[in-house]
Amino acid sequence: MRQGFLFLAAFLIGLGAATAAELKVGAPAPDFSTVDEQGRPVSLKDFRGKAVVLYFYPKDDTPGCT
Repeated sequence: MRQGFLFLAAFLIGLGAATAAELKVGAPAPDFSTVDEQGRPVSLKDFRGKAVVLYFYPKDDTPGCT
């Protein structure tokens, strides 16, 4: 049972890695959409031609943050 679980986990991790495209330094970022603090949709394509800084804040009280 444990070997089956480990195989499935490894397979799914590999599948995710295979479908993710590697980003090259200096290449344009792929378009994506999200929502702002007020719940309004925002898309990266709305900012084409402008300088954009993306900051991903880690969740508070997690090992990566504290």
